[in-house]
Amino acid sequence: ENVSLLFKLYCLTVMTLVAATYTVALRYTRTVETELYFSTTAVCIAEVIKLFLSVGILAKETGSLTRLITSLKENVFGSPKELLKLSVPSVVYALQNNMAFVALSNLDAAVYQVTYQLKIPCTALCTVLMLNPTLSKLQWFSVFMLCGGVTLVQWEPAQATKVQVEQNPWLGFGAIAVAVLCSGFAGVYFEKVLKSSDTSLWVRNIQLYLSGIVVNLFVVYMSDGAQVLEKGFFYGYTYYVWFVIFLASVGGIYTSVVVKYTDNIMKGFSAAAAIVLSTVASVILFGLQITVTFSLGALLVCISIYLYGLPRQDTTKIQPSETKSSKERLAPV
Repeated sequence: ENVSLLFKLYCLTVMTLVAATYTVALRYTRTVETELYFSTTAVCIAEVIKLFLSVGILAKETGSLTRLITSLKENVFGSPKELLKLSVPSVVYALQNNMAFVALSNLDAAVYQVTYQLKIPCTALCTVLMLNPTLSKLQWFSVFMLCGGVTLVQWEPAQATKVQVEQNPWLGFGAIAVAVLCSGFAGVYFEKVLKSSDTSLWVRNIQLYLSGIVVNLFVVYMSDGAQVLEKGFFYGYTYYVWFVIFLASVGGIYTSVVVKYTDNIMKGFSAAAAIVLSTVASVILFGLQITVTFSLGALLVCISIYLYGLPRQDTTKIQPSETKSSKERLAPV
């Protein structure tokens, strides 16, 4: 159990550091560098890299090229139903990203940040409904505390702008509701697929990333198709952009490991810790200023992580006093 616990903590720590570094690097490429790249193509390339990484790890797991080819034939190319099953989260994630963009276009940034954090309790609810675990009242409290802490960390006061953008709040709230539901459902669905069979994690990743490549190529065509044809698929790519793509790929691999050996709720706590770390790093690198709301939010995040990790009381054990009294009642006269 100790080795298992240490491994889980290691995975969560690495995922937190990778996610924080990715956020900082992404901020740099989108704010400091003058030549902007197509984010849709970057996501697609990240899926390709994750696919190759998964194939490489599966090759090491199988031990030989022949076994690798056999495994791919049986579990990937010879199982269209399994590919179709893993295409569900790929499509849902694509829908989530598009709905998030619609919501951000029709809501103020502050309102978007607050409402989008509802994905944290939504993920917990989907976990309970789809995987049937039980969460204690303290754990539910820590989940909502985490939601509030992340909201405060990301809170930015609204600023008046001269250019008034026409927004549809009802469309924005509808889009954010769909995005929140997609986030919770897709993550828990993938976790259920991983834990409901003995199929290798890396086989499942290959199935997921193959579907993801197809879905994201469609998104590239629909969103930036004309510009990509005109300027090229790798327009605006620099060493920093490739570094961001690499971090996204490694983060995706670690996310699947975390979901396999822990759950989506712990993934949410890890992501929240990454937000705090990346904001602190942005203070050092980009001169952002620490505010009272950030300090309060970071404190809430830390407390919520501690509360969620507290051991639950085991009510299945018989207390010594009860055992003693039962023995006395059973003692012969």
